[in-house]
Amino acid sequence: MTAFAAAPLALVLALAGCTTTVSSDSGMPGMDYGGGASSSPSATVQGEFNAADSTFTMMMIPHHQQAIEMSDMILAKDGVDQRVRDLAQQIKDAQGPEIEMMERWLDEWGMPSSAGMEGMDQGDGMMSDDDMTALEAADGPEAGRLYLEQMVEHHQGAIEMAQDELDDGANPGVLALAQQIITSQTAEIATMQELLAQL
Repeated sequence: MTAFAAAPLALVLALAGCTTTVSSDSGMPGMDYGGGASSSPSATVQGEFNAADSTFTMMMIPHHQQAIEMSDMILAKDGVDQRVRDLAQQIKDAQGPEIEMMERWLDEWGMPSSAGMEGMDQGDGMMSDDDMTALEAADGPEAGRLYLEQMVEHHQGAIEMAQDELDDGANPGVLALAQQIITSQTAEIATMQELLAQL
């Protein structure tokens, strides 16, 4: 966690103990994380935010980006079980708009994008370079099995990050996203574990 969060923490520790208000004319619409794209990926985030909110957002963006990269790998392969392909597409469709939304939040807060963050290997479920290489090299049923195993670990890391946000965060919109990640990804883990038992 220390290595994973070092970059954003260095930027946001100064925010500890204080908050910034970001106004908006509309509330944050509900998100259908598990079943498709967010209804409004450009939604503004209302109210105050603290260090936990900005750290979670900067960490979750590259976490989502890796999940999309893993899903793209599996969708490009032949011979993968259709149920695994459908799940990969679902994850990609949900997390892409959420990345755009979180990047907008950071922009509204005057925070830098996390897109260039380094030193994130295997922190909070992140796959290592070797893990990604193994997934890229796998074919057919083996690729599907490996994707599921890796994504279970990836989701577990996201859930831990989201729980930290629920414990320490302040912004209602970010807290809502964290809760939605816990709910949807817990359900997806159960689905992936069922698929692994059947493959």
